[in-house]
Amino acid sequence: MQYRVYSGPRGSEAVSALDRDRLLYKEYPTLDEAFGWARHVEDRGGVVLLIEGDDGTRLARLEVANALRQGDTDQRVARAR
Repeated sequence: MQYRVYSGPRGSEAVSALDRDRLLYKEYPTLDEAFGWARHVEDRGGVVLLIEGDDGTRLARLEVANALRQGDTDQRVARAR
């Protein structure tokens, strides 16, 4: 199983099927590793446009951003306990 993480500079728009073929991406064997890279991209000022997996997983820009924000909230709650 492979997950591809497409990213771009802040302000980039959503990825269309035609654009996806021209974008660079990084591949990871697990979704957790793909999200790790997504976190790195956001920490460096970029934006993740799409996470796509061989299993049919397709997380668009806003879904990835929401998942990363949710992870931040979960970590803060765990530290507060």
